Amino acid sequence: MNIGIIGLGDMGRLYAKAFAKAGYTVCGCDLPANRQQLENELTPFGITIVESGKEVSVNNDLIIYSVEADKLEQVVAQYAPYTKAGAIVAGQTSVKTPEIAAFEKYLPESAHIITFHGMHGPGFEPKGQTLIIINHRGTEEAVQRMFDLFTAIGSEIVEMTDYHAHDKIVADTQAVTHVGFESMGTAWKEAGFFPWENASYIGGIDNVKILTTLRIFSYKAHVYAGLAILNPYAKQQVKRYAVSESELFKLMIQEEEATFRARLYRARDFVFHESRKPIMLSDKVMKEFSLSQNHELQKPNSHLSILSMVDAWYHLGVNPYDNLICQTPPFRLRLGIAEYLFKNEELLEESIQAALYDKTIRGDDLEFHSAVREWSSIIGYGDMEGYKKHFNDVQAFFQGRLEEGNKQSAELIRRLMME
Repeated sequence: MNIGIIGLGDMGRLYAKAFAKAGYTVCGCDLPANRQQLENELTPFGITIVESGKEVSVNNDLIIYSVEADKLEQVVAQYAPYTKAGAIVAGQTSVKTPEIAAFEKYLPESAHIITFHGMHGPGFEPKGQTLIIINHRGTEEAVQRMFDLFTAIGSEIVEMTDYHAHDKIVADTQAVTHVGFESMGTAWKEAGFFPWENASYIGGIDNVKILTTLRIFSYKAHVYAGLAILNPYAKQQVKRYAVSESELFKLMIQEEEATFRARLYRARDFVFHESRKPIMLSDKVMKEFSLSQNHELQKPNSHLSILSMVDAWYHLGVNPYDNLICQTPPFRLRLGIAEYLFKNEELLEESIQAALYDKTIRGDDLEFHSAVREWSSIIGYGDMEGYKKHFNDVQAFFQGRLEEGNKQSAELIRRLMME
């Protein structure tokens, strides 16, 4: 099976190399300005760089569109008419509703539409990572060829029959997860400090929060913008997260302890009941991965970002353990630290007391509250450019530590998954 990839960005190149290493014939194209650089990088792997998506479409048995989600329809419209008869066509975007709509609109009837989604970023090789295959319009034989391909590169394959179900789960596992960490990054930027220099952000859970935030901001804004704005299910879930955060914050500043406690315990019992197989993040490993030099200064933290997430899951009727089928490393870490907090009575009580009565962290919680509201509004308005600008501003604030944070978070993920 000859494979052609239209769009050789981070993920396109990653998978092109994986396919080539597995012995497949691979070609691809990108913008003309990138051709020389791509030839230098990919030719040693036996990957051919061609002129345009027309050549890719005409000559390959599997055609993969690996372009930005907000540009996908435009690119499909341009090259779909040249699709080889009987070819399999797939997309690599994280949101499938607009992708499938574009394929249905422009592809010839003879094309098999069997799309996929690697549940990881470009910092991880595909081997051992979860990969979703969705057969939208393909024969059994065509589906088998896709399974053979991804088995050959070592993917952990999960088959889903419905792209709507995929997008609902991804809204929870990615869109809302990212907004939580993006809001933390925004809050720290607006407060004007690096969290590892602040005593309220020293400790196991906070190490995970900080490193995952840095990991997210080390990647490109368009990836997260497409996930949040083009996924039809994301707006509702992000809105619910913002409402949960706002309602909890109001209870905190009014010191309504009985209502606050009852609400969190209700959410805890819904999400973390005993029939669920726990993730069980290692306290020892989490504490190792710190960017701080002053561990003895550790102070209690409200963990408002985590309390809000669990409350939102309760109100949405979403059980995150059911969504581990589409897990990403940040989502697994987020669920893991939520589980760690809510299943530790002493830590949860410390968090509740800090949230309600510790005025020294109230300013930080206010910054987080404002950041969640901002991100929710941008996503609600569908403001793609506003999202990218907001993201890039925070990215610039953390610029000096992103590479280190990305490396440490990758090692943290690897260690926690091994425990």
